[in-house]
Amino acid sequence: MSSREISFWIDERWYDALSKRLKDETLEEHLEDVVDEMCNQLPQREYERISREIWQEEQLRKQEWEANRRFAVFHVTECGEEKYFQVEEPLEFLQTASKLRAYIRKAPEASPMKFTGLFSRGQQITQEQFRTLASERMENTGRVTGAFDIDLDKGLIDALNIMDGWQCFRIKDVSTAAYFASKRSDASMDERWRVFLDHLSGKQLTQAEPPYLTGSRTLQAGDISFANEIVQNENLLEFYMEVSFDADKVFGTNVCTTENDDWLNIYANYDMDEQTVCNTLDVYLVLANGDEQAFKYRLSPEEQALLLPKMKEFCQQQWGQSLEQCCADYLSEPRHGQELQM
Repeated sequence: MSSREISFWIDERWYDALSKRLKDETLEEHLEDVVDEMCNQLPQREYERISREIWQEEQLRKQEWEANRRFAVFHVTECGEEKYFQVEEPLEFLQTASKLRAYIRKAPEASPMKFTGLFSRGQQITQEQFRTLASERMENTGRVTGAFDIDLDKGLIDALNIMDGWQCFRIKDVSTAAYFASKRSDASMDERWRVFLDHLSGKQLTQAEPPYLTGSRTLQAGDISFANEIVQNENLLEFYMEVSFDADKVFGTNVCTTENDDWLNIYANYDMDEQTVCNTLDVYLVLANGDEQAFKYRLSPEEQALLLPKMKEFCQQQWGQSLEQCCADYLSEPRHGQELQM
């Protein structure tokens, strides 16, 4: 798209006099309006042709800009607060590790007070957008250079590897690896990466809890239905979820296909001590050969709110009493671990 600047000189006295006669605009703005009016007086066909060409050039420019974007996405938990955000920087694991090291080693009173404050070009996104962009990272389109789940409260960082999926490390191990990677100022970037990965070798955590699944969209109200019996496991009521929705989009699995005979068993839990829907689903991937793999799915507050009325309805239907009454009966027992007699 080409453009041309038009400028002319005018005596300052003429400028001041004309400006005084204009009420709500400057002389420059008034002249722009005059040019716009002259454009509108062009023959209709010529006006439409030029407008169409300008619009097409602008769309092409936007497409090229979008294709050339390089950015990273984060889910950060700090001081009990969760944030999802996108950074217009081509940050990979090594660069993120260096930033994280600088942040955790700063004096407590030094700026920024939160890790998210390190990124001047960051913008908040939704959990669903984070999931979508994490899926794009796995597709290796080149736009999403990194996806990270950083829990500063627990001292853990998960980095999404395009070959191996989510990998979890202790933040202190990642910080140490970043230190050794940057120790030699004359080292090439390839050498820095080699040192960084060498120091992380064998440090990946085998988490006590199953890995988390991430899909391209969240649960919707129409996705939620229950079947079978409600099972009590100590303080938890376990609801078996029917898979009557596109589970691959929600969980990032590959079961809604004719390519295999795998399926999912999904359980939602209600905590009777806290009287709230638990913030994770238990997801079991059953392979065609009978092997089973355990996963978890992190529920957003909105998804928890969608599950609650469905649980209440199913509880009333199955046991003939409200969920609130079940909790009251449980809490009134001398030992909460005893099974409800239904």
